[in-house]
Amino acid sequence: MSGHSHVFLGERHDANARRTLWVVGLTAAMMVAEIVAGHVYNSMALLADGFHMATHAGALAVAAAAYAFARRHAEDRRFTFGTGKVGDLAGFASALVLGVIALGIGVESLGRLFDPRPVAFLEATVVAVIGLAVNLASALLLSDGHGHHHHDHDHHHHDHDNNRRAAFAHVMADALTSVLAIVALLAGRYLGWLWLDPAMGIVGAVVIAFWARSLLRDTAGVLLDTTDPHLEAEVREQVEGPGDARITDLHIWRVGPGAHAAIVSVTGGVEAEAIRRRLVPVHELAHVTIETR
Repeated sequence: MSGHSHVFLGERHDANARRTLWVVGLTAAMMVAEIVAGHVYNSMALLADGFHMATHAGALAVAAAAYAFARRHAEDRRFTFGTGKVGDLAGFASALVLGVIALGIGVESLGRLFDPRPVAFLEATVVAVIGLAVNLASALLLSDGHGHHHHDHDHHHHDHDNNRRAAFAHVMADALTSVLAIVALLAGRYLGWLWLDPAMGIVGAVVIAFWARSLLRDTAGVLLDTTDPHLEAEVREQVEGPGDARITDLHIWRVGPGAHAAIVSVTGGVEAEAIRRRLVPVHELAHVTIETR
Protein backbone atom coordinates (compact mmCIF):
# COMPACT_ATOMS: atom_id res chain seq x y z
CA MET A 1 0.00 0.00 0.00
CA SER A 2 3.04 2.28 -0.16
CA GLY A 3 1.83 3.73 -3.48
CA HIS A 4 -0.93 5.72 -1.74
CA SER A 5 0.05 9.39 -1.51
CA HIS A 6 -0.11 11.29 1.78
CA VAL A 7 1.00 14.67 0.44
CA PHE A 8 -1.48 17.28 1.71
CA LEU A 9 0.52 20.52 1.40
CA GLY A 10 -2.09 22.73 -0.25
CA GLU A 11 -2.15 23.81 -3.87
CA ARG A 12 -0.29 27.11 -3.25
CA HIS A 13 2.35 25.73 -0.89
CA ASP A 14 5.41 26.50 -3.04
CA ALA A 15 4.15 29.93 -4.12
CA ASN A 16 3.43 30.89 -0.51
CA ALA A 17 6.89 29.64 0.50
CA ARG A 18 8.59 31.90 -2.07
CA ARG A 19 6.56 34.93 -1.01
CA THR A 20 7.34 34.31 2.65
CA LEU A 21 11.08 34.24 1.88
CA TRP A 22 10.80 37.62 0.14
CA VAL A 23 8.96 39.03 3.16
CA VAL A 24 11.62 37.66 5.54
CA GLY A 25 14.26 39.58 3.54
CA LEU A 26 12.25 42.82 3.48
CA THR A 27 11.46 42.63 7.20
CA ALA A 28 15.05 41.87 8.18
CA ALA A 29 16.34 44.81 6.10
CA MET A 30 13.82 47.20 7.68
CA MET A 31 14.66 45.87 11.13
CA VAL A 32 18.36 46.71 10.64
CA ALA A 33 17.48 50.17 9.27
CA GLU A 34 15.28 51.01 12.28
CA ILE A 35 17.86 49.84 14.84
CA VAL A 36 20.65 51.82 13.12
CA ALA A 37 18.41 54.90 12.83
CA GLY A 38 17.47 54.58 16.47
CA HIS A 39 21.13 54.71 17.49
CA VAL A 40 21.93 57.60 15.14
CA TYR A 41 18.93 59.74 16.18
CA ASN A 42 19.00 58.63 19.81
CA SER A 43 15.37 57.59 19.48
CA MET A 44 14.11 54.95 21.90
CA ALA A 45 10.89 54.75 19.87
CA LEU A 46 12.78 53.67 16.76
CA LEU A 47 14.98 51.25 18.71
CA ALA A 48 11.95 49.69 20.34
CA ASP A 49 10.19 49.33 16.99
CA GLY A 50 13.36 47.87 15.45
CA PHE A 51 13.66 45.16 18.10
CA HIS A 52 9.89 44.63 17.93
CA MET A 53 10.32 44.03 14.18
CA ALA A 54 13.15 41.59 14.96
CA THR A 55 10.64 39.30 16.70
CA HIS A 56 8.43 39.47 13.61
CA ALA A 57 11.41 38.67 11.37
CA GLY A 58 12.12 35.63 13.55
CA ALA A 59 8.52 34.44 13.35
CA LEU A 60 8.50 34.92 9.57
CA ALA A 61 11.73 32.92 9.32
CA VAL A 62 10.01 30.12 11.24
CA ALA A 63 7.14 30.25 8.71
CA ALA A 64 9.63 30.00 5.81
CA ALA A 65 11.43 27.10 7.52
CA ALA A 66 8.09 25.32 8.05
CA TYR A 67 7.33 25.52 4.32
CA ALA A 68 10.77 24.10 3.50
CA PHE A 69 10.48 21.31 6.09
CA ALA A 70 7.00 20.32 4.93
CA ARG A 71 8.12 20.12 1.29
CA ARG A 72 11.36 18.26 2.06
CA HIS A 73 9.61 15.61 4.17
CA ALA A 74 6.36 15.42 2.21
CA GLU A 75 7.03 11.79 1.21
CA ASP A 76 8.60 10.75 4.53
CA ARG A 77 6.72 7.68 5.79
CA ARG A 78 7.44 8.63 9.40
CA PHE A 79 4.67 11.21 9.07
CA THR A 80 1.54 9.02 8.97
CA PHE A 81 -0.64 11.62 7.24
CA GLY A 82 2.11 13.67 5.62
CA THR A 83 3.45 17.07 6.64
CA GLY A 84 0.37 19.19 5.91
CA LYS A 85 0.10 20.21 9.58
CA VAL A 86 3.64 21.59 9.85
CA GLY A 87 2.31 24.99 8.78
CA ASP A 88 -0.31 24.89 11.53
CA LEU A 89 2.37 24.09 14.10
CA ALA A 90 4.42 27.07 12.88
CA GLY A 91 1.27 29.20 12.89
CA PHE A 92 0.54 28.22 16.50
CA ALA A 93 4.10 29.20 17.51
CA SER A 94 3.75 32.51 15.65
CA ALA A 95 0.45 33.20 17.40
CA LEU A 96 2.19 32.74 20.76
CA VAL A 97 4.90 35.20 19.67
CA LEU A 98 2.21 37.67 18.58
CA GLY A 99 0.60 37.37 22.01
CA VAL A 100 3.92 38.09 23.75
CA ILE A 101 4.50 41.07 21.43
CA ALA A 102 1.03 42.44 22.25
CA LEU A 103 1.74 42.08 25.98
CA GLY A 104 5.13 43.77 25.63
CA ILE A 105 3.72 46.69 23.64
CA GLY A 106 0.88 47.09 26.14
CA VAL A 107 3.19 47.13 29.18
CA GLU A 108 5.66 49.53 27.52
CA SER A 109 2.83 51.84 26.42
CA LEU A 110 1.32 51.95 29.91
CA GLY A 111 4.73 52.83 31.32
CA ARG A 112 5.21 55.65 28.83
CA LEU A 113 1.71 56.95 29.48
CA PHE A 114 2.73 57.73 33.07
CA ASP A 115 6.37 58.54 32.28
CA PRO A 116 6.55 60.37 28.89
CA ARG A 117 9.93 60.44 27.14
CA PRO A 118 11.27 62.90 24.54
CA VAL A 119 10.92 61.65 20.97
CA ALA A 120 12.76 62.74 17.79
CA PHE A 121 9.46 63.28 15.99
CA LEU A 122 10.67 64.14 12.46
CA GLU A 123 13.24 61.37 12.13
CA ALA A 124 10.98 58.78 13.75
CA THR A 125 8.10 59.74 11.41
CA VAL A 126 10.25 59.34 8.29
CA VAL A 127 11.43 55.88 9.34
CA ALA A 128 7.89 54.87 10.37
CA VAL A 129 6.60 55.85 6.91
CA ILE A 130 9.33 53.78 5.23
CA GLY A 131 8.47 50.90 7.57
CA LEU A 132 4.80 51.18 6.62
CA ALA A 133 5.70 51.01 2.91
CA VAL A 134 7.73 47.84 3.55
CA ASN A 135 4.85 46.35 5.56
CA LEU A 136 2.34 47.09 2.80
CA ALA A 137 4.63 45.58 0.16
CA SER A 138 5.02 42.48 2.34
CA ALA A 139 1.26 42.24 2.89
CA LEU A 140 0.70 42.49 -0.87
CA LEU A 141 3.13 39.62 -1.43
CA LEU A 142 1.44 37.41 1.17
CA SER A 143 -2.14 38.26 0.21
CA ASP A 144 -1.78 37.02 -3.39
CA GLY A 145 -3.65 33.76 -3.61
CA HIS A 146 -5.45 34.53 -0.35
CA GLY A 147 -8.76 33.37 -1.77
CA HIS A 148 -10.04 29.81 -2.05
CA HIS A 149 -11.81 27.97 -4.81
CA HIS A 150 -14.76 26.19 -3.18
CA HIS A 151 -17.88 26.54 -5.24
CA ASP A 152 -20.40 24.30 -3.49
CA HIS A 153 -19.43 24.34 0.16
CA ASP A 154 -18.76 26.95 2.81
CA HIS A 155 -15.83 25.64 4.83
CA HIS A 156 -13.43 28.45 3.95
CA HIS A 157 -12.50 29.25 7.55
CA HIS A 158 -11.08 25.73 7.90
CA ASP A 159 -9.18 25.78 4.60
CA HIS A 160 -6.69 28.55 5.33
CA ASP A 161 -2.99 27.96 5.03
CA ASN A 162 -2.43 28.88 8.68
CA ASN A 163 1.32 29.26 8.16
CA ARG A 164 0.78 31.95 5.51
CA ARG A 165 -2.01 33.41 7.65
CA ALA A 166 0.37 33.71 10.62
CA ALA A 167 3.01 35.42 8.45
CA PHE A 168 0.32 37.78 7.15
CA ALA A 169 -0.77 38.56 10.72
CA HIS A 170 2.78 39.49 11.71
CA VAL A 171 3.11 41.80 8.70
CA MET A 172 -0.27 43.43 9.39
CA ALA A 173 0.65 43.85 13.07
CA ASP A 174 3.74 45.75 11.94
CA ALA A 175 1.70 47.83 9.50
CA LEU A 176 -0.83 48.65 12.23
CA THR A 177 1.86 49.76 14.68
CA SER A 178 3.46 51.86 11.91
CA VAL A 179 0.15 53.62 11.12
CA LEU A 180 -0.58 54.26 14.80
CA ALA A 181 3.00 55.49 15.32
CA ILE A 182 2.76 57.90 12.38
CA VAL A 183 -0.52 59.35 13.67
CA ALA A 184 0.88 59.68 17.19
CA LEU A 185 4.20 61.19 16.04
CA LEU A 186 2.49 63.80 13.85
CA ALA A 187 0.08 64.68 16.67
CA GLY A 188 2.99 64.91 19.09
CA ARG A 189 5.01 67.15 16.81
CA TYR A 190 2.29 69.55 15.66
CA LEU A 191 -0.26 69.43 18.51
CA GLY A 192 1.95 68.57 21.47
CA TRP A 193 -0.14 65.48 22.28
CA LEU A 194 2.63 63.41 23.82
CA TRP A 195 0.06 61.14 25.49
CA LEU A 196 -1.22 59.94 22.10
CA ASP A 197 1.90 57.86 21.36
CA PRO A 198 1.46 55.46 24.32
CA ALA A 199 -2.34 55.55 23.89
CA MET A 200 -1.97 54.35 20.30
CA GLY A 201 0.44 51.71 21.56
CA ILE A 202 -2.27 50.33 23.86
CA VAL A 203 -4.80 50.29 20.99
CA GLY A 204 -2.31 48.42 18.81
CA ALA A 205 -1.59 45.91 21.58
CA VAL A 206 -5.31 45.12 21.95
CA VAL A 207 -5.78 44.59 18.20
CA ILE A 208 -2.67 42.39 17.92
CA ALA A 209 -3.82 40.35 20.94
CA PHE A 210 -7.17 39.80 19.19
CA TRP A 211 -5.39 38.50 16.05
CA ALA A 212 -3.18 36.25 18.17
CA ARG A 213 -6.21 34.78 19.96
CA SER A 214 -8.00 34.04 16.69
CA LEU A 215 -4.91 32.40 15.18
CA LEU A 216 -4.27 30.38 18.36
CA ARG A 217 -7.83 29.09 18.37
CA ASP A 218 -7.79 28.00 14.73
CA THR A 219 -4.32 26.41 14.70
CA ALA A 220 -4.91 24.63 18.02
CA GLY A 221 -8.12 23.21 16.58
CA VAL A 222 -6.18 21.71 13.67
CA LEU A 223 -3.39 20.36 15.87
CA LEU A 224 -5.91 18.75 18.23
CA ASP A 225 -7.87 17.16 15.34
CA THR A 226 -11.13 18.95 16.08
CA THR A 227 -13.91 18.05 13.67
CA ASP A 228 -15.73 20.38 11.29
CA PRO A 229 -19.46 20.11 12.17
CA HIS A 230 -20.54 21.29 8.71
CA LEU A 231 -18.32 18.76 6.97
CA GLU A 232 -19.47 16.01 9.33
CA ALA A 233 -23.12 16.82 8.59
CA GLU A 234 -22.39 16.74 4.87
CA VAL A 235 -20.75 13.31 5.14
CA ARG A 236 -23.73 11.95 7.08
CA GLU A 237 -26.12 13.36 4.49
CA GLN A 238 -24.22 11.75 1.59
CA VAL A 239 -23.86 8.36 3.28
CA GLU A 240 -27.24 8.04 4.99
CA GLY A 241 -29.32 10.00 2.47
CA PRO A 242 -30.53 6.97 0.44
CA GLY A 243 -31.68 5.40 3.73
CA ASP A 244 -29.99 2.00 3.39
CA ALA A 245 -26.86 2.81 5.43
CA ARG A 246 -26.24 4.03 8.96
CA ILE A 247 -23.06 5.66 10.29
CA THR A 248 -22.10 4.14 13.66
CA ASP A 249 -18.75 5.93 14.07
CA LEU A 250 -17.33 8.96 12.29
CA HIS A 251 -13.99 10.76 12.66
CA ILE A 252 -13.01 13.74 10.48
CA TRP A 253 -9.87 15.81 10.95
CA ARG A 254 -7.69 18.16 8.91
CA VAL A 255 -4.41 16.86 7.49
CA GLY A 256 -3.41 19.90 5.43
CA PRO A 257 -4.75 23.17 3.95
CA GLY A 258 -8.14 22.30 2.49
CA ALA A 259 -7.57 18.54 2.97
CA HIS A 260 -9.35 16.31 5.51
CA ALA A 261 -9.08 12.64 6.43
CA ALA A 262 -12.07 10.58 7.57
CA ILE A 263 -12.79 7.20 9.14
CA VAL A 264 -16.38 6.15 8.47
CA SER A 265 -17.95 3.06 10.10
CA VAL A 266 -21.19 2.00 8.40
CA THR A 267 -23.86 -0.67 8.97
CA GLY A 268 -26.71 -1.65 6.66
CA GLY A 269 -25.16 -4.11 4.27
CA VAL A 270 -23.81 -1.46 1.86
CA GLU A 271 -20.40 -2.23 0.34
CA ALA A 272 -17.43 0.02 1.07
CA GLU A 273 -17.01 0.93 -2.61
CA ALA A 274 -20.61 2.16 -2.77
CA ILE A 275 -20.03 4.36 0.30
CA ARG A 276 -16.84 5.69 -1.28
CA ARG A 277 -18.77 6.69 -4.42
CA ARG A 278 -21.33 8.52 -2.31
CA LEU A 279 -18.55 10.58 -0.72
CA VAL A 280 -17.03 11.71 -4.04
CA PRO A 281 -18.96 15.06 -4.00
CA VAL A 282 -17.40 15.93 -0.62
CA HIS A 283 -14.25 17.39 -2.18
CA GLU A 284 -12.67 18.34 1.17
CA LEU A 285 -12.03 14.65 1.90
CA ALA A 286 -8.55 13.71 0.70
CA HIS A 287 -8.08 10.43 2.61
CA VAL A 288 -11.05 8.17 3.49
CA THR A 289 -11.10 4.90 5.40
CA ILE A 290 -14.40 2.98 5.36
CA GLU A 291 -15.44 0.19 7.72
CA THR A 292 -18.58 -1.83 6.91
CA ARG A 293 -20.46 -4.26 9.15
